[in-house]
This record gives sequence, structure tokens and C-alpha cells, in this order.
Amino acid sequence: MNLGYACINMTLGEHKPKITTNRSMIKKTFKEKGITYASELAIQNCRDLVEIIKWNNKNGINFFRLTSDLFPWASEYNLTELQNYNLIENILGLAGALANKCGQRITAHPGPFNVLVSPKEHVVENTIADLTLHGEVFDMLGLSRTPYNKINIHCNGVYGDKISAMDRFCKNFERLPESVQTRLTVENDDKASMYSVKDLMYIHERIGIPIVFDYHHHKFNTGDLSEQEALELALSTWPKGIKPMVHYSESKRLHEGNDKIKAQAHSDYINDLPNLYGNKVDVMVEAKAKELSILPYINSNKCEYSGLLSTSSYE
Repeated sequence: MNLGYACINMTLGEHKPKITTNRSMIKKTFKEKGITYASELAIQNCRDLVEIIKWNNKNGINFFRLTSDLFPWASEYNLTELQNYNLIENILGLAGALANKCGQRITAHPGPFNVLVSPKEHVVENTIADLTLHGEVFDMLGLSRTPYNKINIHCNGVYGDKISAMDRFCKNFERLPESVQTRLTVENDDKASMYSVKDLMYIHERIGIPIVFDYHHHKFNTGDLSEQEALELALSTWPKGIKPMVHYSESKRLHEGNDKIKAQAHSDYINDLPNLYGNKVDVMVEAKAKELSILPYINSNKCEYSGLLSTSSYE
């Protein structure tokens, strides 16, 4: 079992200068400084991704979720329009080669505005554009076109009829490029009115994409399945030869003993690891303290990567 964390490295965020992959700007700044400044920020983000991958390796972490904010205001331009696109492509190629060399599993979880089930065409078009961007970035990183390097989303809406909504999901899936189709996964929700693992089997049976089981979400939307039943049903949807992954978090309300906190909210740390019921999976820990929440559970397993790094890669 590999334990992972999502998007932000708290330790490196305290460095001077700060090491982060989500530098951005407000819309006003983008309008004033434009794509040139977006390119500058993207270069810094991509360079720092290399540093985070190196830090993960040094600390025995082999699973990492990439931020969706690597490229500021990416919906406003094509990546190839960036002033330093070739440099960015080289840096991402280095980052991906380093991750692959060290056995670091890289994934993504695009935001809730991605809605393939939407009845509104402009929402679907924006979703396709954003998911296509994620697929393009993963290709630039040289990551496998398989769910091993998953791009994970929720259905994010019922619109009065789950079956019709899931039919739209399957129909719109066919409009996605291969770089997304081959990596896409779907996750169970934390509201009873939304999608349980049992519900999502309808999508899996139609288009074959794997289901990512979320332990915390399941507590609020069981679909009349036990935790073990839902977990193993989700794991059964993964292709042979690809290690499944799950999401794990704990209740902030229970951690802090405060009933005013929303029950679904994630805690900063975790008190335990999930029961895998004897299954072999990778676990993405969705705790607010990020890498700090998993370091106590990590057994160091580092690789040698010095041959991959060169000054020319950054020039």
C-alpha cells in the first residue's frame, strides 16, 4: 500500500522562497499582464513540481495528486500559445521521468465544475475543455494512458433523474479525447441524494471506467452496501494489472468534538489507516495537513535519480 497526499506540500510551502505548484493571479491581473505573466508563473509551478517529486522520493512517498492549477487561467488560452512552451514541456518531461523512475504514482482530481451529466451544453463543453487540458498535461509528463495515472471526477448532479444523468455522462464520455478516456475514473458521493458505488456501476457497465471508492463519502451514502461490500464492488471495476486506489479521510467534527462542523468536512490529520479487508490498493489521504498527515505511517522507500537531473533541463 502506498499512501498519498493531495496537491500542496505544507513543508515546502514554508521554505523561502516558497515551493508550490499553484501560483496564480486574480482575473484583473490576468487582464493586465496577460499570457506572458501566466507563462512565467507556469514555469515556476512546473519547476517546483520537480522539487516536490524529489522531496516525496526523499521522504518515501510514492503517491501524489497533481494540482489542477499548474497553469493560471488556462481556460483562456492553449498551452502551446505560452511564450515559453518549449521550456515548460521540457520541465514537465523531466518531472514525469523522475516520477516514473522513482515509482511515484501521479493522479489528478479536477474540480466540481466538471459536470459530464449536465443538460446544459456550455457546461459540458467547458468540462470537456478542462478534462482535455488535464489529459494534455499528463501526456506532457509522460504518464501512462491508464487509470494508474487517473483523472478522477464526480458526476456532480442528478437533475431529477439519475439514470438520465448517467446516460448523459456516458454519451459525453465519447466526446473526450483518448488522453482522458483512458485515464478517467468516477467517485462515489457524500450525499444520499447523489451517487453511491452501487449507482455508479451503471456507468462502469456502460463505458468500462473504474470507480474510486471514498471511505468517508460512503458513510453518508451507502447504497445499502456495507463498507467492505462497496469497497470490493468498486475494486472489481479496475482493469487487471492496474493497482486500484481509494480515498480516505476522517471527520473533522469527530476529531474536534464540535457538532457545529459539517459532518462531511475532512480532518487535518488521521488517527488510523483504512481497513482494506485484505485488498491491495493505494490510498490517497484527503487530510488538510497534506503530507504531514501521512508521514508517521510512511516506510521510507527511496530511489536514485541523479542521472535524470541536469542544469540544462531548466534553461
